[in-house]
Amino acid sequence: MSTSPAAEAARRRTFAIISHPDAGKTTLTENLLLAGGAIRAAGAVRARGQARRTQSDWMKIERERGISVSASVMTFDHDGLMFNLLDTPGHEDFSEDTYRTLTAADAAVMVLDAAKGIEPQTLKLFEVCRLRDIPIITFINKMDREAQDPFELLDEVSSKLALDPAPLYWPAGSGGRFKGMLDLRSQQFLPYAKKSSTDEEGHPDAVAFNGNAIVQYLDPEERSELEDNAMLVTEAGKPFDVQSFLEGHMTPVFFGSALRHFGVDQLLAGIGAYAPAPKPAKASKAGAETHVAPGDNEVSGFVFKVQANMDPNHRDRIAFLRLTSGRFTRGMKLKAQNTGKAMSVNAPIMFFASDRELAEDAFAGDVIGIPNHGVLRVGDSLSETGALRFAGLPNFAPEILRRVRVKDPLKAKHLKKALEGLAEEGVTQLFRPMIGSDFIVGAVGQLQFEVMADRLGNEYQLDVIFEASPYAEARWLVGERADVEDFENKHKSAMGRDIDDQPVFLGKSAWEIGYVAERYPKVRFERTRERG
Repeated sequence: MSTSPAAEAARRRTFAIISHPDAGKTTLTENLLLAGGAIRAAGAVRARGQARRTQSDWMKIERERGISVSASVMTFDHDGLMFNLLDTPGHEDFSEDTYRTLTAADAAVMVLDAAKGIEPQTLKLFEVCRLRDIPIITFINKMDREAQDPFELLDEVSSKLALDPAPLYWPAGSGGRFKGMLDLRSQQFLPYAKKSSTDEEGHPDAVAFNGNAIVQYLDPEERSELEDNAMLVTEAGKPFDVQSFLEGHMTPVFFGSALRHFGVDQLLAGIGAYAPAPKPAKASKAGAETHVAPGDNEVSGFVFKVQANMDPNHRDRIAFLRLTSGRFTRGMKLKAQNTGKAMSVNAPIMFFASDRELAEDAFAGDVIGIPNHGVLRVGDSLSETGALRFAGLPNFAPEILRRVRVKDPLKAKHLKKALEGLAEEGVTQLFRPMIGSDFIVGAVGQLQFEVMADRLGNEYQLDVIFEASPYAEARWLVGERADVEDFENKHKSAMGRDIDDQPVFLGKSAWEIGYVAERYPKVRFERTRERG
């Protein structure tokens, strides 16, 4: 079997799952792992006690609340392909983590709740996919519960997302009347049986829609309704076109119930057949723009996430590296573009949620974990020469700013270290005002502070208090050095530095920022800053 970097990269399917909270994303993740033969039983998120420990949610707060707050990676081999599944947080307070994870994905599976359709958070995440030209596969989940009319759901995809929906299957009824679905291409009917994914039996085998066996599953009225709808959707819609999908104009639509493991095998087959293999990545080398192809010999990649304390016993920090080219082998030396320092990667990890195993080799499209002590940060580019730099990952201006204090003043030094660690992970942002000794922590949503307090307590044994901050907005300053320094000197009381020592203006209101920006036209007040 050929193991050239190009041939191996062509086998990779690296995709993220995006959805609104509660659309069933974690359940779908579990069942995709089950379909791919990676786990023996899916742990439903809503189950009780021990059974509730799903494979992909490993952080304590995630298990307690039944939500995903940090993106995790799962790798499995199925049907001759290597799948890298990136599970993203659905909660909007963690949209930044999701954004960064999407930079590492080549395709996205958008999960919609059949009763609710497209919700606000789905829309936001979809816009991120569009910014990055990521092709989208749609999975309409929970068909075994009362659902909207499937034609209305398709209309919503078409009008709200400006995507042409191309259903590959069509459901027979929904809720209590849900009987299964018709494969529009093969005219095979897939019967649905109401059982859980842990049942040994599974759903009945597919039967020919026009054959005699169909009478076991559909009465004449249901059959003629399904036939009419299938004809209508085939005639009215555009046929599925792979090229149009890869260009981001069309989305293939799958139906099913993740909880009952129905439609999941078909979705996985669809991802394998249509999702793209890794593509050449834009990079700069010695200041010049270039492209790095998956089959190139030099090993390269970028860090899109850093996670500390995945193993609480070993105070570890793991950088998630998405490989973009070459054949990586264990023990290899890689250089970071910003420091030029070479590091030997002796214990690279392949992820399986919180389980892991050593990666002997990996190729473009794979995500490996590199244990390190604060050397690697989000946005870093790694390569054998250290000369490549991939486009950095964005930091967004936080929407909430809080002052943070530790209850025990003797632990102030520990607090600084812990806050810097969490800021390097991208969990929150950290600003150090020029005047005063307080730390200002910025986040997109309230839940981030709760997760942060939880982690500071569990991982660092620090009892912290978040207080109202005198600031409401943060903006990065960009411009000629002399202009920025002049501005800083005149506004010391409102100036701070971020974790990369970049100047940040801390404003009391959006109005104040607008007012100051008008008076200093040579300085730009930016809402985003590229990391790396």
